[in-house]
Amino acid sequence: MTMHHAVDGLASNPAAPADVLLRLLALDDDWIARRLAWRRSMPDRVAEAMLHHPRRRVRTLLAESAGAAPELRARLLDGPASDALAVAVGPEPYRAVAPPLPDRAYERLLNHERDVVRHLTVESAGMPAHVLVPLAGHEDPLFRRAACRRVWSELTDDVRAALLADADPEVRTAACLQVMHEDEERTAELAEAFADDWRLGDVAERGRLGRALAERLLAGGTRLAQLVRNPTFPSDLAAGLAGHEDPAVRLAVSARPGLSEEERAAIDWEVGPEDRLDTLWWVWDAREDADVLRACARSAHTWLRRSAAVCPGLPEDCVELLAGDEDFAVRLLLAERHPMAPPELLLDLYLNGSHRAVGMLTSLPRFPAAGLAARFADAPEPEARALALRDPGATPALVERLSRDPAAGVRQAAALDERLPVARLVELLEDPEVGSAAACNGRLPVEGMRALLDRAGVPGLPERQEPLPGGGGNRA
Repeated sequence: MTMHHAVDGLASNPAAPADVLLRLLALDDDWIARRLAWRRSMPDRVAEAMLHHPRRRVRTLLAESAGAAPELRARLLDGPASDALAVAVGPEPYRAVAPPLPDRAYERLLNHERDVVRHLTVESAGMPAHVLVPLAGHEDPLFRRAACRRVWSELTDDVRAALLADADPEVRTAACLQVMHEDEERTAELAEAFADDWRLGDVAERGRLGRALAERLLAGGTRLAQLVRNPTFPSDLAAGLAGHEDPAVRLAVSARPGLSEEERAAIDWEVGPEDRLDTLWWVWDAREDADVLRACARSAHTWLRRSAAVCPGLPEDCVELLAGDEDFAVRLLLAERHPMAPPELLLDLYLNGSHRAVGMLTSLPRFPAAGLAARFADAPEPEARALALRDPGATPALVERLSRDPAAGVRQAAALDERLPVARLVELLEDPEVGSAAACNGRLPVEGMRALLDRAGVPGLPERQEPLPGGGGNRA
């Protein structure tokens, strides 16, 4: 069968009834199955069909879906034993955490007969703290290690002390890593344990350094940039590295706390517009300290300003200041991370930024909407014209006009807009570049969906499965 270019879009149509979705599921197409699994609502019959689908891949897609209801994902545990592995891993959405499974599902997974299922469950980012905290005393050391890493701050003092003295060396290490920032002795122990390990860099950067350990690590000559970034690294030792041959070391020296602007300027450091830099820990640790953040935001040092831009406690006057910063990364970080970033900043970055991250700014709550139609409906750039469709005041006539735009991206945005007249929406199904988007539109008549499947040669359902009027109930 030659698939019609618009058919897959029906899998994401919120108004598609059960019979349409079941016909799609029967196509045995992985992309369509993925789109079905990621729906935010699903008719009961479709949910049952995916839960009991003979192909493990379809059931796995359901387990991995952040859009599927947690109760639905949990029901996969009632199926083949092999599905428990996919449920344990669960969804891993970008920059987000999927809703957790019901507690009863975690109980089953944590007591599963297979070690790998139990261990993947305890390592899952979606596991809620109230389930993980009691595992700090579990007989399995991997469970105790996970509790150290994930819920240390919620453990009692007695439990923490027990973990720091645990019989398992990996558990003790995991516990020590949680306290090294305030404990010189634990830091020294970790430095010894990690002498030939990549984790030595983390200890050098985040542990509380005594003078003797700092001098020993300095003499070792490795991980110097991370070592210098540690605020507890002695200032006199750091000053001696201000002229180091490695530019990363000089940059680390220049970004230390406690330096004046003149002292920073005296060091030969450079931050390029494309250089990727982690947030300075000492700035992040002061993320609610207005005085520290204000000094960083006003600094001539690019790294300090980038670090301040991601901090939630950044004062309002500094938000305004960094919104006009000369460094693109400062402006982008502020737009991405700060809840008070000016809407016009988000708009400007979207229109003028070249970094791939700017395309995601439209999903942020503060991205502007009102008035965009008047500003951009006739803009020369297609990305700007598409913004007109975000305006709640855009008329159906404007949406229809933009659905005939020469740029496929603009037509696609119009095809998704529920203000688009139905007659034009149906026409767009035949546009090879935007037909799939048109099929996603909830205003597409159900009979039009069925007709599209018929034209594509998608088989109908067996007679006994023909739907009742209305297509069945919905499962959230």
